[in-house]
Amino acid sequence: MDSHHNEQLIDALLGNANVFVSALSGIMEQRLLAGIAGKRLTLSQLKVLKLLDVTGARNIGDVAAFLGVSDAAASKTADRLVRRKYLRRVQARSDRRSSELSLAPAGRKLLKRYEAARNRKLGEAFAGAGAAELRQTAALLERLTKAIVTHSANGDEICLQCGIYLQKRCLVRDVTRAECSYQQRDTRRRNHNGTGAGVDAPRRAGAAASG
Repeated sequence: MDSHHNEQLIDALLGNANVFVSALSGIMEQRLLAGIAGKRLTLSQLKVLKLLDVTGARNIGDVAAFLGVSDAAASKTADRLVRRKYLRRVQARSDRRSSELSLAPAGRKLLKRYEAARNRKLGEAFAGAGAAELRQTAALLERLTKAIVTHSANGDEICLQCGIYLQKRCLVRDVTRAECSYQQRDTRRRNHNGTGAGVDAPRRAGAAASG
């Protein structure tokens, strides 16, 4: 296979990957979220709710590191979610200068409704794909993602938000043997609190049983 033909195939793959993400986030997920929350919640804000639900994140710094934004921007996002009753924000017991975040009942309920609706839609969309095909495609995407991270500078500064998609796995850490910006903060917080837990330890009840 000549290099020109290979480049065309790569372009076709990347084009389809970008269109798939646009269709997934820009159409399906946006419409599902709008049907459940109206204009009260954005996909970025939904990620914050999911971050708090499936990881050990619980303060503004965690949210900022995960989203790749400043603490001020993360604080504004949290304040909006608090005003809309999706989050709770209280003064931290260990440091009165900081605050702790947690999901409010309305936020947890919304997440469950969204995930159920999303799973139904994805089940319909992927109905024609067999298990072997899905496994092969997932393996290919993971391999390509790792290759991109490998050839990127400052891998330890990258956060691919693996925590809300791959549970306990982190592709950045698998490749670079370094922690992403979110994991670095998570590790410092755990060491400061004296938990001794590593970044691969389960971060919520029942996490050990999840895939």
